[in-house]
Order: sequence, then C-alpha cells, then structure tokens
Amino acid sequence: MSHSTPPAGNVPAGLPPEQLPPVSGPLTGHEQGPPRTSIFVKELLRGSAVTTILAIVLALIVGGILIAFTDEDVQAASVYFFARPGDTFVAIWQSVYGGYEALFRGAVFNYKAADFAAQIRPLTNALGFAAPLIAAGLGVALAFRVGLFNIGARGQMLIGAMFAALFTFHIDLPMWLHLPLTLIAGIVGGALWGGLVGVLKARTGAHEVILTIMLNYVAYYLLLWMIRTPGLLQREGTNQPITAATPETAQFPDLFGPRFPQLDWGFVIVIVATIVVWWVIERSSLGLRMRAVGENPHAARAAGISVQRIYIYAMLFAGGLAGLAAMNQVQGSVTTGFTAAIDAGIGFDAITVALLGRSRAWGTFAAGILFGALKAGSFSMQAQGIPVDIVLVVQSLIVLFIAAPPLLRAVFFLPKTDQEKAAQARAKAAKQRAKAVEDKAVAS
Repeated sequence: MSHSTPPAGNVPAGLPPEQLPPVSGPLTGHEQGPPRTSIFVKELLRGSAVTTILAIVLALIVGGILIAFTDEDVQAASVYFFARPGDTFVAIWQSVYGGYEALFRGAVFNYKAADFAAQIRPLTNALGFAAPLIAAGLGVALAFRVGLFNIGARGQMLIGAMFAALFTFHIDLPMWLHLPLTLIAGIVGGALWGGLVGVLKARTGAHEVILTIMLNYVAYYLLLWMIRTPGLLQREGTNQPITAATPETAQFPDLFGPRFPQLDWGFVIVIVATIVVWWVIERSSLGLRMRAVGENPHAARAAGISVQRIYIYAMLFAGGLAGLAAMNQVQGSVTTGFTAAIDAGIGFDAITVALLGRSRAWGTFAAGILFGALKAGSFSMQAQGIPVDIVLVVQSLIVLFIAAPPLLRAVFFLPKTDQEKAAQARAKAAKQRAKAVEDKAVAS
C-alpha cells in the first residue's frame, strides 16, 4: 500500500495553492490593510472639494440663522413662544425658506417669470457679475501660486480703467479695431501697475503687501485727480468727477441679445483667460518655475531659477488680469462713464474668490460664479426685506470655514488628516513629558 507524499510546505492536499484562502494576521507577518473602499471614502472626505462644499453649507446655515433673527415676524412670534411654539417655528421656516428661495430666483432660475427668457435671465445676470470677479481672482490666485500675496487688484483695476479712458475714449475707430484696442490698453495698464510691484519686490526686497496697499491709494487718488481735471478724463460740459461714456464701438456686444444685457462677450474672454492661466501654471515650463518659487524660493534659486524674474512675471500677469476685470466693467457693465469707484470692491472680493478657489484656475472660475450668483440673488433678497449684508456675511463665513478645515471636520465629524493626527500625537507626547517632569520634581 503506497502512501502519497504531502505537498511541499505542508499545504493540505486536495486544493492547489492558488485556490487556498489567503492567511493574514499579526502572527503570520502579513497583516491585511483596510478595504480599498474605506480608504477611498476617507480620502474623499478629507479632500478639498468636500471641505469647500461643507464650508458653503455651513455658511448658509449660519446665514439662515441670521435671517431668522432679523425677521420681524420671527421676533413677533417669539414673544409668546412658550404659549404657542409652533408659530415661532413656522415663522422661522418661512423667513429662511423665503430668503433662500428669493436668492435662487434672483441668481439661477426665476420660475415665477412669464416666459423662458425671463426665467433664465437671473442666471445670465449671475454670469455677468461673475466675469470681473473671475478675472481679478485669477490674478490674485496666480500670485498666490508664486508665493506673493497680491492685494493690489483694486489699484491695478483703477489704472487699467484709466489707461483705457485716457488712450482710447477720444479716438474714432471701427468696432473691430476700437474694441480690442481698448481691451489691450486696460490690460497693459493693469500689467504695468502690477509689474511695478514685481520690480520693487525683486530689486529691493520690499514686501508686496505693503507695496500693493500703498499703490492702491496712489492709483485711487491719481484717477480721482484725473477725472476732476478738465482736459484729462473729466467729461466735457460738467464739473462732476466722471469720465466720458465708453464709445459704442468699444463696448462688448451682448452675448445673447438685448434681453440679457448683463451677459456680454466679456464673459467669453474671461473663459479664454481662465484656460490660458490654467495652461501657463499647470502645463508650461514658466508655470513649473512659478510653482517651484511658490513652494520654496531658496530651493528654486539653488536649482538655477531666477526668483526675481519670476516675481516680475507673476505680477505682470496678475496686473494684466486685474486690468481685464476693469475692462469687463468699463466695456460691459458701466458704459455711461465711470468714477474712481469703478472697481466696485471687486479688487478685494478677488482675494476671497482666489482663496475659495484654492488658487487654482478652474477653482477660481467656479468660486467667481458662486459669488456672482450671490451678488445677483442679493437684490431679490433685499426685495423680500432681508438685509443685503446677510449675503456679505455668508461670503465671509465661507472664507472663514475654508481657512479652518479642522473646525469643519469637528462640526461634521469628518476623519482627521495625517498631519492633524501627527500634530495631535506630538501635543499628547509633549503633555506626557511635561507631566513626567512634574511628577519627578514632586518626588524629589
């Protein structure tokens, strides 16, 4: 009687090795990791996209609380809350729902309008408001990627508008030549003003924040003086500080006709600018050098990159994009003549847009559309008796929550990042060491 020899490695007979179940565990040395699905979900919840969405949601929740507190019906019903609490909750629901419903109708789709063109007009208004925000935000975001905190978009917009009015408003040209010439003049004006910051930063080491703040004031008072001086930019026949109207041949045509006056071809140019910025930063060799300087200028210099030159290039680009934002105002929204307030706060809102967009081209584009929608919808909210400042509070809260991811993770019980876990472990270890030293001192 013959006996079969067991397979090598003491593997049970009857099943080939490739069909045996895998063995894992701490005793085998092959401990199985977490499932891929859980890893994907955890990384998704840690991602910037989820953080941004939750920041917007939390800001809207806080905004709804503010709407309820400022509503007169809620205040009246809260007086007898303990007698009839349902009235207070109904009033809160009606105030918050009415406010955000008005925001939606004013920014996205007005389902109460008579025809389809009137129903989608709010969306075109939101895109029109978003165009200059996107352009200026791209300039700030590009500077952020190079490690520069450009808060001079306002001054760059003012100088861009001044260049356009000074060099192109008083000439008579056909539209195919006058419109692009005016656009180029505004972009060049903003680029020169931004490039001045880059040169001073590169040559003298002056901080760009101080430079841009000071140059904002210089640009404002320079433009104010020019529109108050006859023969320069002041409109003929008036003593008011306002320029002449933008020539019709220099105005952006409406993109979809006169029924949608807020949306013009300037928005298409902004889309092209977004594509160009994305390609320059993410795909070109210049963008590689810019990102290297933004990550570590000392290492970039050691690698042979001219950090000073990159600073100048970055601020030229940033100023030119701010000039494009000014042209969206001068050639699109404000064509009856502009004052020294032509920037309309866009230069500072651009910082918020760039932060919300994570300094990425398409993220800034999406953030600009969001803020344009909030601006368009704020007028409908104001018609409902809701203070327009609520929208500004919501915008500020979005940026606040974006800048504090640990707060969002604590509110929504999201998993912590590896950096946060390491920081928590270091803090715990330091606390234990301090306690050990204290116990040792007491014992001695």
